[in-house]
Amino acid sequence: MQPDSPWRFPDFRVLFAASAVSQLGTNTGYVAIPLITITTLDASPRQVGALATLSTVAFLLIGLPAGAWVDRMRQRRLLIVADLARAALYASIPLAWSLDALTLGQLYLVVLLGGCATVFFDVASQTVLPQLVGRGGLVQANAAMVSLIAAGNVAGRGAGGGLVQLLTAPLAVAGTAVAYLAAAYRLTALRRTPPAPVPERRTRLGAQIGAGLRHVFGNRELRALGLTAALGNFGSQVVNTMLPVLFVRELGLPAGVLGLFWAVGGVGLLLGARCARPLGARLGIGRTLGLVGLCLAPAGLLVPLIDRGPWLWLAGAGWVLALFKTGVDNVLGVSLRQRMTPDDLLGRMNATFRFLLTGALALGAAAAGLVGELTDARTTLWVGAAFMAAAFLPVFLSPVRTRLDLPEQRRTPGGGAPADGVLAHRR
Repeated sequence: MQPDSPWRFPDFRVLFAASAVSQLGTNTGYVAIPLITITTLDASPRQVGALATLSTVAFLLIGLPAGAWVDRMRQRRLLIVADLARAALYASIPLAWSLDALTLGQLYLVVLLGGCATVFFDVASQTVLPQLVGRGGLVQANAAMVSLIAAGNVAGRGAGGGLVQLLTAPLAVAGTAVAYLAAAYRLTALRRTPPAPVPERRTRLGAQIGAGLRHVFGNRELRALGLTAALGNFGSQVVNTMLPVLFVRELGLPAGVLGLFWAVGGVGLLLGARCARPLGARLGIGRTLGLVGLCLAPAGLLVPLIDRGPWLWLAGAGWVLALFKTGVDNVLGVSLRQRMTPDDLLGRMNATFRFLLTGALALGAAAAGLVGELTDARTTLWVGAAFMAAAFLPVFLSPVRTRLDLPEQRRTPGGGAPADGVLAHRR
């Protein structure tokens, strides 16, 4: 086993196993929840868009303060509580359905509160990762986690579509609740998370949030990484929000085909994650991010061509290529921003990025519902695909494109954020 391999650390293996179970549940729910609104509650495109918006709007509401709170708390306890909360919330859906009491309002509340729990889980897991594996193992650890997310997209969304056809959508959501409960149990074996810091003097929450914002938006490379990811998230969320409407309502395709289409995209994400490290080693970190974006981001423009027959295969190929780019970005971009951030700012940096990226998902879902209501599902797909195709430009036009390797960790006096240009490029 390589000396910088994250698999040497038992706690990383625990986090990985818990995340694997959690991802399976998340992706099953990803397919089942919108199908409940369409097939069981007869929701309109605007209502489907509102549901998708509420599932991610928590990052806009509490994303920034969550980073400061995570920096003050024990991450192990936070991860467990977040999964237990999600398990309870999603278990309420099949229960209400069995009592013939399920409403759209309940779904709105479940996805909103579930999104709040996800805020804390995502920020805490990305914050604790460098502390579990060391910064030397970050690229391999992030590649493993992104590969896991991609595998979850394949298995979870494929299984989700199949379970919806076999058991109905509300019962498929019961599997989501069980998965979150199992993940919480696995996380109880996590031991090596650092204790919550005890500051010498209490710092105002606003000042802590401001430090995270200045660190991200005051650095040209971090700012470009954030803008590229936000544009990509906005576009992909517009597309994903309208796909169930197009598949089920306009094309009359079964839920299993929708799950399979999403699962095929997960294959692209998995391949991108697996190829990111060798591509980065051969071409350089920044050059890989720039060239992969230039070559593959426009493939998203094939997705709105989706129809029955060969057009379904062509759109699927475009989806795979677009998500291959996302897989590469997730491994190299996340590793780069973690290496550019001091330990005491990791939570706030991650929360700032999650605020920006998941906020883009919320805005994308809202835009999809509005455009879908005013026009039609296919026009909405073209809007999302255009954003996906242009998303690579901030990174391509920034200093990131010239970076050959990850920077050495440097700290400013007092542990503050490095100023723009402090982390020099290796040319």
